[in-house]
Order: sequence, then structure tokens, then C-alpha cells
Amino acid sequence: MTSSFISFVHKDKIVEIRNPNPNETLLNYIRTNLKKTGTKEGCAEGGCGACTVVLVELKNNEINYKAINSCITLLPTLQGKQLILIEDLISKDGKLHPVQKAMVKYHGSQCGFCTPGFVMALFSMLKKYSKFKDEIIKESISGNLCRCTGYQSIIKAGKSLKIKNKIDHFSKNIKNTIKMLKKINNKSIKIYKNDKRYFAPRYISELKKILKKNINTNFLSGGTDLSLNITKERKDINSIIYMNSISELNYIKNNNKYIEIGASTPLIDLEYYIKEYYPDFTKILKRYGSPQIRNVGTVAGNIATASPIGDCLPLLLSLNAQVVLQDLKKTQILFLDNFFVNYRKTKLKKGQFIHSIRIPLFKKNTFKAYKVSKRFDDDISSICAAFNLEIVKNKIENVRIAYGGMAAIPKRAILCEKILLKSIVNKETFNKAKEALEKDFKPISDMRASGIYRMEVAKNLLEKCCAEIKKKKIIGLYT
Repeated sequence: MTSSFISFVHKDKIVEIRNPNPNETLLNYIRTNLKKTGTKEGCAEGGCGACTVVLVELKNNEINYKAINSCITLLPTLQGKQLILIEDLISKDGKLHPVQKAMVKYHGSQCGFCTPGFVMALFSMLKKYSKFKDEIIKESISGNLCRCTGYQSIIKAGKSLKIKNKIDHFSKNIKNTIKMLKKINNKSIKIYKNDKRYFAPRYISELKKILKKNINTNFLSGGTDLSLNITKERKDINSIIYMNSISELNYIKNNNKYIEIGASTPLIDLEYYIKEYYPDFTKILKRYGSPQIRNVGTVAGNIATASPIGDCLPLLLSLNAQVVLQDLKKTQILFLDNFFVNYRKTKLKKGQFIHSIRIPLFKKNTFKAYKVSKRFDDDISSICAAFNLEIVKNKIENVRIAYGGMAAIPKRAILCEKILLKSIVNKETFNKAKEALEKDFKPISDMRASGIYRMEVAKNLLEKCCAEIKKKKIIGLYT
């Protein structure tokens, strides 16, 4: 079934919006139409968390609570979900939610502007976890910025939460919520609003039919990059296909040779899965962005955006990943080495879409990845590096090294690799490889780092990799 109106659950009711503006943000709808002003706009780019709300999705008959940034979420993507706002946490008899009580008790608010976002982040944490340790709390609020409290009072509020706090008016009404979500979760969306078009197909077959008639369209997943055209550049996006509505593309498979990730699989799902195989991949994903970003962003989106500072890309390059492309009739598989053409340019053709990504399993290799940024959490890289080495009896038999932030595209260090290949793991070998980096890259200077700094850090990360291999332990405070 295809519909021109979206349906979502809010305050125990199904809400319908006919032909919504495909370019309207969820934040704007909340504040302007719902007249709920607790949710704030701080940065309009998903970086401060003041706009945090929680969406509830139904997957395999189970409820899944996700904190998201409403400032970069487009309104039509609300289809089939439950919306929970800061105002909704208060019970019908006027009592504060346990998370709100904790914030009051431990003085987690000062000026108050960021407070609703923190409360919603902690509410999402409460629904997701059963234990609330420092690490979980800090990760859960890593996408929320506060200039007043110093965060300690907020962390104390989070630590005070108990498993019994999960029993609230949302959990008591869960059967009715599931019933309503099932009722509205069975339709595709097609919206024509003035000169704008928005499609949210539920199946790949639908997607291909839409592409046939709308070849010059924009693919939307998490919107962590595309939505900035609207919120920061004040531009219109006239044609959008929302990929995250296609459940066929939301999967992770493993055939013991490679891991295959569907194009609409959230980064946070990959983060948990890949830790068993490549722990450093998970470490980088945790710093890729906040939980609000990772709950909606995808690897496919990171690849299609082709940013030279996309954190997943050097890791995928070093692991010799493949991207699976599809069009109306055929499937094409490309190594990521051959996918990036120039700055934000790829070999993805009109009428094609990314179906999945394949990451080989190098079970005997050493894989290390590092990210350097001005702020540890929720910040864009100055430089990101990944090292994949097969070492036999202290000799490097195979090696793939890739960097982000060092060129117009994510790029392998080919000359550096040649120095290391068939060499002994020692300081002398790696010093020669460091010198080769100057031939591999000519990094530019920009607001995040100078070219000189980037080169020096690239060399240092290579040396760090060598030292960690030799000493068989992680070296450094944070990376």
C-alpha cells in the first residue's frame, strides 16, 4: 500500500499528516505545529544534542527506543514510528519521570537550555540498558553539550537510576503501542508537495521502480550530511528517496569470509557486531558521532558521501572492503579502492544505489585504527588512520594502510606499504615508511589542522602502530 500521508504515534494516539513538506525538519514541526518548545535548536547540524527526542520503532515485534537529533531529521521519516518528547515524560497525573526527578535531585540543570536534550538522552539509555555505569552514561550523553554544569551532576543523576525506573507509563502501555505501530507500519510513502518529491519504499523492487522515473534523486538514510543542505545552506532538496524504510537492506550477515552489511543498517548495530572481529573498528565508530547520529547513520551513507574525513572510509580501505551496487537490472561489485574518484565524487552512477558493503575477515591479521580530533567525542576528524598487517615471525607478509584527512579522498599509502612489505617489524623499517608518507600525501591546511600538523600526526600514528605491535599493548591515554 502506498500513501501520501504519514502516520506516527504520539501521546497514545495515531497522528496523520497529509502531504507534509519533504524539506521540513522534525524539530520545526515539533516547535511550530505541536507547539512544544522544550526541544531546542542549538547547532542545526546534529552536534549539540539540544534537539534530542526519542523515536520508538518496532523490529521483530520488539520495541526499540532511539535517541535522535530532530534538527536534521526530516519530518516524513517519522512514518511508522512513535515520537516521544520531553513534555511527554510527565505522567498524566503530573508526576515527573524518574529521569527528570534524578536531574532535579542532583542539580543536573543550570541555565536549562540543554537540559531537555540530556533528559531525553538519559531516558533512551534507561530504556536500552539494565546497568548504568560511568562508561554507559558518558557514552549516552556524548552527543549533548553543556556549558554550565561540568557534567558531573548529570552523570550522578544517571548513576542514581535503577532498573525499577524502567517501569513507567510507556512500559505500562507497551501492548497498545505495539498494536498501533503494527497498524501504521505497513505502507510505503509517496509525497508530491509543490515542486518537491519524497519516496519511502518498503521493498527493493519498489525502489527500482521509483529510480526508473526519478533518476536524478537524492538518497537519504540518517540525513547526517544531506539534511545540512536544508539546515545550514538553506537550500531545497527537490527529490528524496528514504532508504531506511527498506527492511531488506537492514541486515548483517557473516559467511566466515566476509561480513556483509545492508545499506540501511544503522552504524550502532555494526558497532556491536564488528567488535568481536575488529575491536578498533568499534572504537572508531563510538567516536564517529553521538548515539543520536549512530542510531540513524549508515556505512553506505558514509561511503556515498565520499568525504575525505569520513571515519569509516580509511578503515574499510585498509580492510579491502567491497561495495555492492545495484541498478534496475544488474549488480556490480567494486573494491572500495576503485570507488572514490575525486573530492566527494564516486563511481556511483545515476540510477544506481548502494545495496551492501562487504568487509573481509582477516582472522590472522593485526588491525589497528586511530582517530585524532580536537574534541574526543562527537567531533570530525583532523586525521584518521587504519593499519591492516599480516605478520609472520616478525615479518610483514601483507599490509594495507589508509588515511582520511590527508587528501581529497580517503586514500591508501601505497609507497609506505611498499617499504613495509616483506620487511621486519622494527623501528628502522617504520622510520623509512614514515618518510614514504611524504611522497604518498600532500595534505592541505584548513580549520581543523594544518598540512604540517597532519603529516606529523600521520607519521606518529604509524610509529604508534609499530610500538603497539612490538610491545603487544595499547599505548596512549585515549587512542
